[in-house]
Amino acid sequence: MSKSKVGVAVPGRIASIDALRGFDMFWITGGEGIIHALAHIFPSSPAMQGLDHQFHHVPWEGFVFYDLIFPLFIFIVGVVLPFSLTKRLEAGANRRQLYEHMAKRLIILFMLGLVYNGLLDLNFHTLRLAGVLQRIGLAYFFAAFIVMNTKVRGQAIATGSMLVTYFLILKFVPVPGVGAGVLTPGGNLSAYLDQHFLPRPFCCYLYGDNEGILSTLPAICTCMMGVLAGHWLRSDRTPRRKLKGLVIAGILSLALALAWGIWFPIIKNLWTSSYVLFAGGWSLLLLALFYWMIDMRGWTRWAFFFTVIGMNPLTIYILDRLFDFGTIVAIFFHGFIDYLGPYKPLVWQLGMIAVTWSLLYYLFRQKIFLRV
Repeated sequence: MSKSKVGVAVPGRIASIDALRGFDMFWITGGEGIIHALAHIFPSSPAMQGLDHQFHHVPWEGFVFYDLIFPLFIFIVGVVLPFSLTKRLEAGANRRQLYEHMAKRLIILFMLGLVYNGLLDLNFHTLRLAGVLQRIGLAYFFAAFIVMNTKVRGQAIATGSMLVTYFLILKFVPVPGVGAGVLTPGGNLSAYLDQHFLPRPFCCYLYGDNEGILSTLPAICTCMMGVLAGHWLRSDRTPRRKLKGLVIAGILSLALALAWGIWFPIIKNLWTSSYVLFAGGWSLLLLALFYWMIDMRGWTRWAFFFTVIGMNPLTIYILDRLFDFGTIVAIFFHGFIDYLGPYKPLVWQLGMIAVTWSLLYYLFRQKIFLRV
């Protein structure tokens, strides 16, 4: 790791990627709680209630900001691939060793996902096999495999082909006893396959798993959209042209998603092709915004808070599940927090963020980063 000053971009590195990753992780490691707490303080404010609505997943069809968090992370995983895998391929790296690294990373992420789901409780009959880290691992592995064996144009064709294939499968392959093209929670093909081939329990709807078997295919496409964006950023084009390309691609992706959504609705639990493009469009625009502010304008100090999180996302995601940071917060806040009335949830949440961020900052200063 570079010994550059805190808050200063490292030459030759796309600093906006780490900051955007941290921005994404912030919302699931405390930021969401701040919004809910503020909505509790201002229950009669339409603006706050509208903002709070953006942090509750839609039950089925539709899209809010909180539905962007997971695909944005997978998108960023893809953005990094050209800077790591493609760069190593161009340098003549041993392909067998790269495949071994890919497989090892998949296995580790899958096992960490099982630990996150409660593997260490040893209640195997209630252990959920699918999960966030498992999906990240699978999306990474297959996206990396595509990158290893195709050029940029082939990667774009593969991404589009998978999105169309997924559309055709869900729309035209009949579900026994239901028929073809049914996209209700209980009637879709993805749910049918999960019920027959994926052990329960499921998340996050009754009839199937939102990180289930079939919907892994379009999740790979989310990662591939990031790969294509990464190639664009890594090219020798001028920063201004890179920014323009990201913005245009983001707008076109949103437009195509809305048009496709007429026939293939935006549904997060099914990770529909229109959802991939819609989330991908917003991901491209956010990447463009962060790239413009941090790498082009040099405004880095404001982003340091997010960069610290973004350098250790796996660490805080797992620790947030396995360790009760509230125990530490209670040590400092227990004497007065009960006197804060409606402000208690907000102060508590701010304390949680302070504790978790302080841990990540310590790891950052010690150059300790959990990599797989």
